[in-house]
Amino acid sequence: MSPDYYSRLERERGPQPSPQMLASIAQGLHLSIDERDHLFRLAGHNPPPRDGSGEHISPGLLRVLDRLQDTPAQIVTELGETLRQTPMGVALTGDTTQYTGPARSSGYRWFTDPGARDLYAPEQHAFMTRMYAAGLRRVATLRGPGSRAAYLADLLLDSSEEFRRVWDDHEIGIRPREVKHFVHPEVGALELNCQHLIDPDQAHSLMVYTAVPGTESYEKLQVLSVIGTQTLH
Repeated sequence: MSPDYYSRLERERGPQPSPQMLASIAQGLHLSIDERDHLFRLAGHNPPPRDGSGEHISPGLLRVLDRLQDTPAQIVTELGETLRQTPMGVALTGDTTQYTGPARSSGYRWFTDPGARDLYAPEQHAFMTRMYAAGLRRVATLRGPGSRAAYLADLLLDSSEEFRRVWDDHEIGIRPREVKHFVHPEVGALELNCQHLIDPDQAHSLMVYTAVPGTESYEKLQVLSVIGTQTLH
């Protein structure tokens, strides 16, 4: 968006902005969800739904993320779609904001992209398979038949035999483990604690990864902060 375009909007001389442009303006101005909805209505559009599928990040969650630039962290939707990452978050997992379509969901990639499992220790794979299926079942049940979660479940039922097998187990309530075991392509094995801060209004989670000071994983995170994202492009 050019400064001239935004200036014309402020003076009510520009064209009616699209919903996508309004969403970008609202996020750029760190508007609250109520302020965002008001902006949409002023521009003659219906606000996006508040059903967990929205991508507008609350100002408070963004402020917390902005203070974690030296720590691996990311904000994700309830379907595991990455909305924002810190530089260290990109260094740890790669840029997971780049995906489009169903592949934006980490759970969808788990069952459809073999490379999605390379970052995690093999002994964790069976648990994560059950966790992703149970998590998608929970969201699909919560949001209903016409939801994005239900759509992803249908796609996976059509495309993944492994997903069909674990889906038929009807498991629920399998929560992510606090300690995650990564296998990073540059620094090797990492044992990291993962803390979640949840925004109940948008069903977004801020995920922060830390290592116990004095451990080998802690030292490797320091190395990763120097390597940065250079080798992950």
